[in-house]
Amino acid sequence: MSKKNSIVLNHKDCLSSSERISNIYLSFKKKILRFKTNKYLVAVSGGPDSLALAAMCKVLELNNKKKKFYFIHVNHGIRKNSLSESKYVKKILKKQHIQLKIINNKKKITNNIQHNARKIRYSLFNKECKKKKIKLILTGHHKNDQIETFLIRLSRGSGVQGLSAMDTTSYVEGNTKILRPFLTESKENLIFITKKIFKTYIKDPSNNNKKFLRSNIRKLLPLLKKYGIGENQIIKSINNLKSSSKTINIYFQDVLKKVVKKKDKKILIKKDQLFSLNEEFQIRILGFVIRSLNKFDYPPRSKKILTALKCLNSKREIKHFLGGCMLRSSNNYVYIEKSLQ
Repeated sequence: MSKKNSIVLNHKDCLSSSERISNIYLSFKKKILRFKTNKYLVAVSGGPDSLALAAMCKVLELNNKKKKFYFIHVNHGIRKNSLSESKYVKKILKKQHIQLKIINNKKKITNNIQHNARKIRYSLFNKECKKKKIKLILTGHHKNDQIETFLIRLSRGSGVQGLSAMDTTSYVEGNTKILRPFLTESKENLIFITKKIFKTYIKDPSNNNKKFLRSNIRKLLPLLKKYGIGENQIIKSINNLKSSSKTINIYFQDVLKKVVKKKDKKILIKKDQLFSLNEEFQIRILGFVIRSLNKFDYPPRSKKILTALKCLNSKREIKHFLGGCMLRSSNNYVYIEKSLQ
């Protein structure tokens, strides 16, 4: 791509040469300006989605002097060339006057790589947020990620809540919020932005690794499309499920107030009330309590919650550990507190 056709992020009308990018930016800007905060942490992996996010953030920063974006990349050191890739991402961004901070993760990840890497990454992001008093983390999750998440949860037998996939906003540790401003944008659009502005991006080899469920799901999408199950139909189903989930949540909040009580740092749930509810509500209540106590982004998987519920629905005293919590069934109550294990 020639310099003439590339975009330089250095003046107010830097997106005027591309109507496609300009429209995406206006949508992005609208979502960001809904929040009163002026400081943001931008998660940058080096892929096209996160680089497109970095570009949009830089444009907004140039046009709104009150806004300050901190661009952070976590190097997990899993692959031999991880550090050189991280430095290359920093170099790519520097050409557009975007300063990237690289945080090297020192914890070894030996199993459940994608899940544990994500957990560590957000923990490091949250530490950075505390240092800089930031309340909002921006990520480059897009429409394709949303579809893949839906299919992954479908493969695990998730209920209505799980199949609603990702929300535009959610909480990570403490009161730090995650905002996904590109959740309705296609990956194709984000690649277009990145190529136009940065000319290049990092290709993650794990995207083609058959060990990871998400990689296999990704390969399944063209086959589904061939048989008439396209992206738009899946997104429509996700939105319908979100709508149903929101309706259920209205009733769920009333049930939660009646069933769940707080005493000091413990949560008390009356067993007869909990187990008189249908399975969906039992899962939601236990998942909500565990998620709230640990300030997790998501509750434990439904399968693990069901196993816990079966253990707790006992006449004798039982202890069960799940999602960083100790669950204890005793007499007429289930007691839940953060675990020290």
